[in-house]
Parts: sequence; C-alpha cells; structure tokens
Amino acid sequence: MLLVVIFGLLTSCHAAMDWESTLNLPAEHMAYLFYQRPALREQCLSDPDCPYKDEAETTRCFGYEDGCPANTTWMVVPQCPGDSRKWANEKQQQWEQFWRGGDFGYVKTRQEEMHTYCVPEKEGDSELRCTGHAQMCMARRLYLDLRRLNSATSHDRFREDVFVPGEIGGRCRFEKDAFRALGDHKSPLQSWFAELEHYTPLGFEPDGDNCDLIIGRPTIFMKLDAGINMFHHFCDYVNLYASLHVNGSWLESDVQIVMWDTSGLSYGDFFSETWQAFSKYPIVPLHDWDGKRVCLRDAMFALPPRMRFGLFYNMPLMPGCSGTGLMRAFSQHVLHRLDVTQEGPRRDGRLRVTFLDRKTKFRNVMNQEELLKALNDSGAYEVRVVAYNHQQKFVDQLQSTHNTDIFIGMHGAGLTHLVFLPDWATMFEIYNCDDEWCYLDLSRLRGVPYFTWEKMDLLTQEDEGHHPTLGAHKKFTNYAFDVDEFMRIVKKMAQHVRSHPAFRTARRGQKEEL
Repeated sequence: MLLVVIFGLLTSCHAAMDWESTLNLPAEHMAYLFYQRPALREQCLSDPDCPYKDEAETTRCFGYEDGCPANTTWMVVPQCPGDSRKWANEKQQQWEQFWRGGDFGYVKTRQEEMHTYCVPEKEGDSELRCTGHAQMCMARRLYLDLRRLNSATSHDRFREDVFVPGEIGGRCRFEKDAFRALGDHKSPLQSWFAELEHYTPLGFEPDGDNCDLIIGRPTIFMKLDAGINMFHHFCDYVNLYASLHVNGSWLESDVQIVMWDTSGLSYGDFFSETWQAFSKYPIVPLHDWDGKRVCLRDAMFALPPRMRFGLFYNMPLMPGCSGTGLMRAFSQHVLHRLDVTQEGPRRDGRLRVTFLDRKTKFRNVMNQEELLKALNDSGAYEVRVVAYNHQQKFVDQLQSTHNTDIFIGMHGAGLTHLVFLPDWATMFEIYNCDDEWCYLDLSRLRGVPYFTWEKMDLLTQEDEGHHPTLGAHKKFTNYAFDVDEFMRIVKKMAQHVRSHPAFRTARRGQKEEL
C-alpha cells in the first residue's frame, strides 16, 4: 500500500531529478533498488546525469524478491561452518533456518504470511492485511476514534481498552473469525492484536465529515521498547527496517512515524537522532491525537520489538552460522542517512582500538589502566577510550564506532554499537558474565567476528555479585583480567582485521592515492 504512494513520487515527475539527494541511499543499495523498480532503472539508464549507471547494469537482490537468483546476487550469503548443535539434521537445513530466522529470509516469510482480512469490494473501500499473529499489519483508509483515549489520566503505555467495536475499522468485507484466530500472541510488545481486535466493518467511508483529522501522508505506528537502553531500543529500529522491506518501502522517508503509547508519560529516548534515518519529520506521540476521530489513507503497524522468534530480541538464532544481509544493510542505511563516514584504515598501519568504559557501579574492569597501557606500549594500536552516554550526541558515538577496527568492552547495552562497525572489524566482549548468547548472536547477525574471555583461571572477580533480589550474580560485580592473556586475544583479533579482504582493499586504495 505505501509502495504505490511512495514510488509515484519518483516516477511520475519528468523533471530532472537530483538522484543522490532524492533517493538518499548508500550507492551499494542502488542495484537492489533498481532490481525492485525496473522503471526507475530505465529512468537512470536514459538520464545522462544519473550517477548510478554501473549499479543499474548490475543484477543484485536481497533474496526475498520474486525471481531473485539464489545466493550469487545477494548482499551477504550466510556462512555456516560451525555445528548446529542438533538444531538441524543437515547443512542445507541449518543454512535455511538461519536465513529464515535472522536474515532477509525473515522478510520473505512475513511476506508469505500476509493475508487480507478487510477485503475492499469497491473503489474507495478500506483494506487490512496482516502477517501471522498480527505481528505486522498494513491498512488503507483506516478509521480511529480516539475520543476515549484520555491519555493524560493513564500511566499504562499499552492499554487494551482504547477501542470498542465501531471505534476502529474501515468500509470493507471483514473476515472476523479468521482475524480473531491471530490473537494467540496477544501481548503489548509482541503483536498488534490488542489494538486491532475490535476492528469493525463500517457503514461509511473513513473520510470527510466522519473525521476530525485526515492524515494523507503514509503513517507508521510503532510500539517502542526502552529508549534509554541501546540493545532494546535498536530492536525497535531493526524491526522498523525489516517492516519497510516487508512493505516494499525501505527507500522512503516522507512518512510519519507515530509512537503508539496510550499513556500521558514522557518517553526518554537517548538515540532519537536515529529516527532521521527513517523519516523527515519528528516522531508523533499518539496522545497528540487524543480526543479526535482520525482517518488515515495508508498506515503500517510495524513489527514490534519483543515478538516470539523475533528480531533480535527473543530470537533463537541457529548456531554455527554468521553474516546476514539484513543487518549489514540496516547498518549501512543508518550510517548513510546520518552522514557517518569511514576515515580509515590508518595510514601508519596501526589499528584503531575503541575501549568502552562503562563508568557504572558494576561490570567495570578493575585493572583497566593496566590493559590500556599494554595496548599503547605495543605500538600496534591507536587506543581511544569512550564512555558512550546520553551526554554525547549519538551520531558522534556512531562516527567513533564506525572508525574502529577492534571494539572492546564488558557485557552491556553499549556493545550494541558493534552493529555499526566496518565489515573488517572485530568485537571483544571481555567477559559475558554468563550471558553467553546476547552479543555473540548480535555479532553473528552483523557478520563481525566475536571474541570473549577464554581462560577463567586468569580472571579475578571482585566478589560474588549482589543482585538486589536474586543474591549472588555475575553481572553485579567487577573484574580484573590477566594482561598477557588480554593481549593474546587482541593479537588474534588484529590478525583477523589485517587479513580481511575489505581491510586490504581499503589499504590498497590508500596506497594508490599516494
């Protein structure tokens, strides 16, 4: 639905187009866009000012498109050299489940699930289409009666009593029984069923006198996780990006994002700059529409952040595999639209090490200065110590992370920055505090090699840890690490970086410039 509206903006105008500013995508993504939009490809080939001629003549696709040639034309082909730990019976099954679970195969599965529940029968009618469990829905000509929202009196962000029958719906033939079968995952951050379960076939067109507010711009509804925690909040952003691919609208930024929050509470967002990668406009809280009947021409209810078997929270990711085009494309998309640039590698041959300093009560490195001194004394590294927090602009944090060859830090949400490392980089979670899979799996999705502490006898724990309710807990104490063992692991990481084809290509390009 959004797709029809959005690409009309690009192809209906015969005036000269500023390709780079209008499309605003990484150059590498252009071939994928042209595969999905052959008319745009022809427009580029016929326009002498189009800077993407090479991309227009190259066949590249993400993998979920109809007719997409398998593997050879994809952005990333996942590799599965490791053991599946009995999750799969053979290599092909292992690969397929990894691709379907965490890569563009996830998008393909959601597209295959999409079913129309509100069926339009004449021009101007409404439409409602949803994936399984109502995890994502797309609506056309949607009516919302928010006159009973009363958000100012509520502290519940995800109330289920906002609508009664007749207050949400559209003019169509509604498959009520089939839709009600989608309610098995009904939960605030797992599904949209609670918000849509009272969808009603209306006897009027959601337009004109029936509306206090008419929204013509494509609208994206989102239910957000914790905005002060990078790991949780980027579940929001990654699922938004995946939703845009399901909907075929991953190019567009002329959309309105609405935060579905039924309370009057404020929302703390330490990473709000990231919204600029997806919309030209400030995010709108639902309470801005409180007391109004709102009619929307096109709307999408995006994949929520904590779905069962979702991205990337609650994801049982197939063991033994790594590398996804989805996470790499997401990283490139955000970095490009926030104007984050790659400045390296260093010309003097030293590798850029970023050491994440937590500056919190727990999970600090007690001998951090020793480790930093060893890195500096080796002469092989340029060492930068960072303490990412809300006092530093997020785009500046990304600029630092993206210009990192070796990323080091203790277990914590700041390690989510690994998503934005360059392709050749490596990640060292010094100690995972027995939370083994969290950042290992995220590293596998991004395709960044993961390292962690291996020899527990060379690690010193300050005390048993003091969780406020659970007692002894490894996340609630501090640690010291053997310097020689630390340097041994970093040296392994450095060897990987220097041997990576992308790193070698970047270094060769620097030499050719000289």
